[in-house]
Amino acid sequence: MRQRRILYFVLADWYFCTHYLPLARAARAAGFAVTVITSVEAHGDTIRAAGLDLIDLAVSRQGMNPVRELMSLVRVMKSLRRVRPDLLHNIAQKPVLYGTFAARLNGVGAVVNGVAGMGYLFGSDKLRDRVVRALLGGAYRALLTAPWVRVLVQNPDDQRQLERLIGIQPLLIPGSGVDVSAFTPVNAPPGPVVVMLASRMLWDKGVGELVAAARVLKERGSSARFVLVGRPDPGNPASVTATTLEAWHREGCIEWWGYQSDMPAVLAQAHIACLPSYYREGLPKFLLEAAAAGLPLVTTDATGCREAVEPGGNGFLVPIRDTRALVTALEQLIADADLRRRFGLRSRLLALERFDAVRIHDATLRVYQDLLERRERARA
Repeated sequence: MRQRRILYFVLADWYFCTHYLPLARAARAAGFAVTVITSVEAHGDTIRAAGLDLIDLAVSRQGMNPVRELMSLVRVMKSLRRVRPDLLHNIAQKPVLYGTFAARLNGVGAVVNGVAGMGYLFGSDKLRDRVVRALLGGAYRALLTAPWVRVLVQNPDDQRQLERLIGIQPLLIPGSGVDVSAFTPVNAPPGPVVVMLASRMLWDKGVGELVAAARVLKERGSSARFVLVGRPDPGNPASVTATTLEAWHREGCIEWWGYQSDMPAVLAQAHIACLPSYYREGLPKFLLEAAAAGLPLVTTDATGCREAVEPGGNGFLVPIRDTRALVTALEQLIADADLRRRFGLRSRLLALERFDAVRIHDATLRVYQDLLERRERARA
C-alpha cells in the first residue's frame, strides 16, 4: 500500500523550522511521508536530517510583479505534479493562494490552509495594501470554501474576520505549539532584572516601544537590562535596520543579542518577557516559549497577543503604542519579585494546559485524518 504523503508549502525555511518542523515530525511519526517546499537558505540540512524530503522553491513574500508571480505559480504547480501529495498544508498568505489554486488544477483532494496571523497586509492602511486586501478577499472566497479545503487560524479575532470574509468559520487551533518539556523554569537569575523581547526585529512587533520604555525607566534610575533577541527582516517593509539596532546597543538603552537558536537557554537568562506588538499576530511563538519557561508576560491587548495572557494572572496587557502604559507595567514587575514569581507559575500552567505542542499536533493531525477520510469516502 502506498504511503500517504503530506506536502508542506511555506516561504522561508527558517520559519518552517521554528514553527512547523515539530508538526512535520509528528506527521511522519503518524505514518505519513513528508515533503517540504520552501526557499532553502540556511536550514536545508536541518529539514533533511528530520527525514523529510525537500524541494527548494523561492517565492517572494512581498513581490507583486505579475510576470514573476506567474512564474512562481507555475513552479508551484510543477512541484505538486512531481510530489503528488495526498494532502497539501499551505502556511501563510501566498502559499495559501498559490498552493490552493495549484491543488485545484492538479487534483489534490485535501488541502489545509494555515493562516498564521493576518500579517503586515491586514495591519496596513496604505492605499495599495487596502486594494490588495480587497482582491485577496475575493480570492479567499473563491479558493477556501471548497469542501476539500480546511482553514486553520490561531486566534478568535482572525477566526471572526475570516468568517466574515469567506462565509465559513475556520477551525481554531491556538498557535503552532511549544515543546513545554524543552523549557525548565529555573530560579530567577542573579543580578539586575532582564526584560527580553525575542522576535524578528520589526517596528510593528513593538521594538521601538520597548526601546522608548527602556529609556524612560533608565532615566528614572532603573537598573534593569533590556534585551532584544532576533535579526532584522530585510524582506519586510517594517524591518528595523541593523544600523539602528547597533546604535541603540551603543547608546546603552538596550542590548541587542542578535539571532539566537537556543531559546530555552536564552529565556533562562530573563526575568520578564515583553512583546508590545501591533503586528497582526497569529499567536506569537515567543510568548508561548516564555510562558513555558515560567516567565511573566507583558504584551499588548491586540490580536494574537492577548490570547497568551490572563491579565493579573500571568502578566499584563497594555494598549498598543502606549509607552506610558508599558512603562507602568514593566516598572511594577521589575520592582516586585514575588509578583514575577506568581505570574511565572501561572504562565507555565497555561503553557501546559493550552499550548503544549502535543495537544496542538494531535488536533492538527485529526484535521488531516478527517479530510483524507472524507476524500476516500467521496471516491468510494
